[in-house]
Amino acid sequence: MRREQFAHVLRAASKIADDREILVIGSQSILGTYSEDELPDEAQASIEVDVTFFDDMDNAKSDRVDAFMGEDSQFHATFGYYAQGVDLTTATPPACWQQRVVRYESPGADGAVALCMDPHDLVCAKLAAFREKDKRFSMALLDAGIVDLDVLLARAATLEVPLVSRNVTSWLLAWGRKYQPRGTSTS
Repeated sequence: MRREQFAHVLRAASKIADDREILVIGSQSILGTYSEDELPDEAQASIEVDVTFFDDMDNAKSDRVDAFMGEDSQFHATFGYYAQGVDLTTATPPACWQQRVVRYESPGADGAVALCMDPHDLVCAKLAAFREKDKRFSMALLDAGIVDLDVLLARAATLEVPLVSRNVTSWLLAWGRKYQPRGTSTS
């Protein structure tokens, strides 16, 4: 996905939900920090933007976005990408992630503002889900040097579920042993 497509999703979702601030919690939240030109292909492969809203406890806004812009919608058929309305429990990010959201504004978003997950929080959440596509996404960001292993390990330690925290930490340490240059240490 390119930033112009991302801005289009934000603009449309904002109008449908009647809310200027959109929380983006899926892989495309990386576009809040980096442009597609700075990202490896695997990190921008998704055609889906997972959106929700901090003040949407009954998921009414997310449900509207999903109905009008979700997978297999007319929006999806017309543009080839879509917004998936999700809720705040969809992702499993590290503690205090809300304090680190990245604010992204684009002239193409017509006043809509994306609140995107910090890249390190995003990778921890993706690894907590532990699907094959999430591991590929995470590895692509690690391999490109976009996220730092030590920061990821510190954040993984704050994941709420101990088993998830251990699994994410183990995966990160295994990646570090295999791919990190010799002479570089991790905590």
